[in-house]
Amino acid sequence: MRRAALRLCALSKGLFPAGRGLTQGPQDPRRQGLFHIQEVRDTLREIVGASTNWRDHVRAMEERKLLHSFLAKSQEGLPPRRMKDSYIEVLLPLGSEPELREKYLTVQNTVRFGRILEDLDSLGVLICYMHTKNHATKMSPLSIVTALVDKIDMCKKSLSPEQDIKFSGHVSWVGKTSMEVKMQMFQLHGDEFCPVLDATFVMVARDSDNKGPAFVNPLIPESPEEEELFRQGELNKGRRIALSSTSLLKVAPSAQERTTIHEMFLSTLDPKTISFQSRVLPPGAVWMETTKLKSLEVCHPQERNIFNRIFGGFLMRKAYELGWATACSFGCSRPFVVAVDDIMFQKPVDVGSLLFLSSQVCFTQNNYIQVRVHSEVASLLSKEHTTTNVFHFTFMSEKDVPLVFPKTYGDSMLYLDGQRHFSSMSVPVTLRKDCLADP
Repeated sequence: MRRAALRLCALSKGLFPAGRGLTQGPQDPRRQGLFHIQEVRDTLREIVGASTNWRDHVRAMEERKLLHSFLAKSQEGLPPRRMKDSYIEVLLPLGSEPELREKYLTVQNTVRFGRILEDLDSLGVLICYMHTKNHATKMSPLSIVTALVDKIDMCKKSLSPEQDIKFSGHVSWVGKTSMEVKMQMFQLHGDEFCPVLDATFVMVARDSDNKGPAFVNPLIPESPEEEELFRQGELNKGRRIALSSTSLLKVAPSAQERTTIHEMFLSTLDPKTISFQSRVLPPGAVWMETTKLKSLEVCHPQERNIFNRIFGGFLMRKAYELGWATACSFGCSRPFVVAVDDIMFQKPVDVGSLLFLSSQVCFTQNNYIQVRVHSEVASLLSKEHTTTNVFHFTFMSEKDVPLVFPKTYGDSMLYLDGQRHFSSMSVPVTLRKDCLADP
């Protein structure tokens, strides 16, 4: 832990170049000073003062309440920070540490993307703590949690379990109590780290015992490129607000969407009966309702985060693995993740909860499969279920997949929502079959 803290101190003093392109060009794979992936969580525990033993978690959280006096009364009372103040590079040495590789390995000898989601979640939180570092106290008075995974896009580079992986990232936009974090992942090819994925997370700051919002340091762009990143963060915020206002849970589908659903409905009517009640599938199509898979997890203390709630990365991994299995079962071939979109953390998951995951194919096009995973929890003593997350994953199959058809109005809304998320991809990408990640 002490070694991790010393590296964090070095980073906060700007000893690493900011590299606004998030590390471009040749890199030295033997470069010293990078965080080891296992140090990320250790450092987070040190920053927060979290206990490594479950039996001590109540005392540790009570001690955090004493940090309330260090919270800023307004954002104006906090010193502004630069993007390079939060910049960090983290090494995942799959090539040089075989025992670590086992944790990330699939049976197809590829990298488990669910584990990558866990690492991105932890890294995003650490980046925000670097931005909000308070030199007056050893422990941070802030509780920083993941609010939203805005977007994760895969690039055209391989994910091999035999080569080292490097993560990098920094805060790219700041509001009053929220921060946008840009992260990239690279994999070593020869003597160069090549891009693998881009990720955008949104984090929120809470007070010491995670009860209410807290102010964060303002961000000062220092170059035209940084100003563009900050402007994009503002646009992303506006886009999220606009999408929320047009959600199918709030407003009716557009005229074009209504036409799409009506045409799909007409194509399933049985011409022999001329009845709205008699439905038949077009050749090679399947009903959406037959694509579902479900799972149940008991949330043990082992999977808790530094605030003694269930780790958000664990929830993402479990949802992704169920979504991957759904796409695999549906497409009858190995699917590859192309994009992760719009994961909203609506409610924290307490240790001891029952976590119910339900996955469904909600849209298909050619060899693309859009999967929606719904997450809800219930206590061991209560039958009441509460939604915590909705996950959206875009997969690409090795071959073309059947069309899915909604049978009910509810399925029709899920279909349109899946179509919207699929259309939100930067562009439908064509990725080599040997370059993507399994669960």
